[in-house]
Amino acid sequence: MTAELPFFVYGTLRPGGVNHALFLRGRTSAEEPARLPGALLYDGPGYPYAVRHTGSEIVGELVTAAPGAYGRLLAELDRLEEYHGPGLPVNLYDRVRCDAVRPDGTLTVAWVYLAAPPLARRLRETGTEIAGGDWLGRR
Repeated sequence: MTAELPFFVYGTLRPGGVNHALFLRGRTSAEEPARLPGALLYDGPGYPYAVRHTGSEIVGELVTAAPGAYGRLLAELDRLEEYHGPGLPVNLYDRVRCDAVRPDGTLTVAWVYLAAPPLARRLRETGTEIAGGDWLGRR
């Protein structure tokens, strides 16, 4: 069984993003700013990719599903992020547990979608890093 963890979102699922309107609006009980240490953000065509990287962090939000909405929301986000299960080679992203940091400095375990290993390797070699780790602040 999957723990009902909040989601750390860093790209198009953030408030104001196109996928926030499509997948999250009206289906959350809380959304708050947060940071994800140990990750680096890369620009992709239309959306970003996060990869593990010591010494850096990315900016995003912690999103908590509304009561009764978790199971369906998790399934829909897994489909959106092309996550098919732990370690599968067809994954675009892997859904992993990570410690997110709230503005007050407290740590919260959350689900985050990180680029799957083959993609993460390519991004490290040839990807374009988003300075400051903030998808909404790029440009």
